[in-house]
Amino acid sequence: MGFPLDLALRYMGSKKRAFISVGTMFATLGVALGVGALATVMSVTGGFRAQFREKVLGVNAHVLVLKYATDFREYRQVMEKMKSVPGVTGVAPFVINPMMITHGDRTATGVLLKGVDPAKVKDVLDLPRHVVEGSLDGLRLTDAKPPDRRRKGLIDDDALGRKTSGFGSDADNGDPLPPPAASAESPLPKGSALKQIEEIVKQEALTGPDVSSRASMYDGSPGAPPTKEPSDDEVALPADAPVGNIVPNGGYQGELPEDDALPPDLVQDPCNDPTGAKKLPGIVIGTTLKRNLEVKIGDCLQVTSPTIGFSYSRGSMRAPVAKQFRVTAVFDAGFDQYDSKLVYTDLYEAQAFYDTGDSVTGVEMKVADIEQARDIARTIDKLLANGVYHTLDWEELNHGLFTALQIQQLLMSFVLALIIVVAAFTVIATLIMVVLDKKKEIAVIKAMGASDSAVLRSFVYQGGFIGLFGTAFGLLLGIVVCKLLLVYALPLDPKVYFISHLPVQVRPLQFVMVGVFAIFVCLAATIWPALYASRLRPAEAFRDQ
Repeated sequence: MGFPLDLALRYMGSKKRAFISVGTMFATLGVALGVGALATVMSVTGGFRAQFREKVLGVNAHVLVLKYATDFREYRQVMEKMKSVPGVTGVAPFVINPMMITHGDRTATGVLLKGVDPAKVKDVLDLPRHVVEGSLDGLRLTDAKPPDRRRKGLIDDDALGRKTSGFGSDADNGDPLPPPAASAESPLPKGSALKQIEEIVKQEALTGPDVSSRASMYDGSPGAPPTKEPSDDEVALPADAPVGNIVPNGGYQGELPEDDALPPDLVQDPCNDPTGAKKLPGIVIGTTLKRNLEVKIGDCLQVTSPTIGFSYSRGSMRAPVAKQFRVTAVFDAGFDQYDSKLVYTDLYEAQAFYDTGDSVTGVEMKVADIEQARDIARTIDKLLANGVYHTLDWEELNHGLFTALQIQQLLMSFVLALIIVVAAFTVIATLIMVVLDKKKEIAVIKAMGASDSAVLRSFVYQGGFIGLFGTAFGLLLGIVVCKLLLVYALPLDPKVYFISHLPVQVRPLQFVMVGVFAIFVCLAATIWPALYASRLRPAEAFRDQ
């Protein structure tokens, strides 16, 4: 370095022998402010992404296996396959459906009720870590079991009286049922739908509008056709059987009681009885929902399924299902969207709201490295490659949210990087002013034998020192600002930003990237002034004086 370094340090000082010139000071300050702003903004935007990812993964699994159908009863076999996939650390089933929750005169709609297995929820979710009141111990009752599959219609019962599901499969284990045995009396099975329809047709034939004319052939009434003996498939009416209109004179009359008289076991509300309330299944709610419904640990909530009306898949009318639960725990995910719209209960209790029996919405998994979740999901797709199942990783499940955060981080970083570029123009202006001011000295130095490369390196060193010191001060400024933001967290509106305070994530790699970028820009800014000074000829410099 030698002479070029000494020349660069001399030109960075002022004529009055100050430590640094005014131009160099402002150029360094501009670089420092640009680096500090860029480092701080990248830490804040990275903090938003990290916070959202933590909140999402705190109450959701990393990989989901779903089925292109509403009937997912073979989930246990799927779970056994998932346990052998490399990288999977936990597997559990879940059921999730929208519900309406009521407590007293307060109601919350659009709440997602998620049924989980209390024994496996710790393997796939961070829910226990977010519980701030109560515990998950009372989530499942001691005598709980999967609900039975409800009857869908006549065709669901076979000759043995067992309920079938879909195309002749048992509702519990999916095993095919044996064909029903035909009876000796009829070619149709005794309990089949066609046999029942045949019995109904026979009954209608005897009780239809022309029953009096048909009955006259048995009782010998005047004007009737000749009496004949009933055939084998006809039933003879007794002699004293009423014929014609049997409505009594004056019609039917009755009185309803003024007060409804219900049995004592139906009148008693379990929520009003401490002993009865302890027998209710447990439910876990968020802090925001707790505040909105004004409940506390041990209070009763009523959960109602809003899905009512005709079910095309079942071919019948379905009424809303209402069940009572006892609040056993309160969680705080720090994400208002979850704290107000997500509740947890036992898997069996959530299955009871619908008539699919022991069926689930899907299977969720936790992986060792969340960055490998997409690769593991593709591996599971290949393992279950039958067109019935599909997988989702945590990024695909929240694609819109994380894409928006990533675009926001890139755009804000690009805009603030322009501040460093503006500071680089300050470096260019400072070096040009030095060259113009020191033109005579440069001519003398070159006349004394200084090479063009030595003059070039002296100005490159000067720009490098400005970038180096400016970057160092800027990074230090960014660390101080981020530390203050962590200590004095700025409050945010959870309803707007979904989180309660401004998040900050200080990542050393990002600070290093900002520093390298700033130094590179400052070095690039010195190229033109340094080339101009190195190409300066002594004769031209003295001629201009």
